Amino acid sequence: MMATQPNAEVDPCHDPIYQIKLKGHLDLEWADWFGGLTITLDDNGNTILTGPVADQAALYSLLKRVRDVGLPLVSVAQVGPAP
Repeated sequence: MMATQPNAEVDPCHDPIYQIKLKGHLDLEWADWFGGLTITLDDNGNTILTGPVADQAALYSLLKRVRDVGLPLVSVAQVGPAP
């Protein structure tokens, strides 16, 4: 698996952690487009975006970006509460 480092602009101490799974591999150059999320490419051909999301508005904004890149959405899950 390969991963990029998360963007330091978000506050992971206060935001719930989400995981967004996409079918297909997204180039790691898209990391800035999904600021604050870690991009992981798994061995099954999926891209997993993981990181803190401030609120529902921010989540919907991320999902619009997913739509815009054109990869099929597999799942969205809150995988951790705000610390």
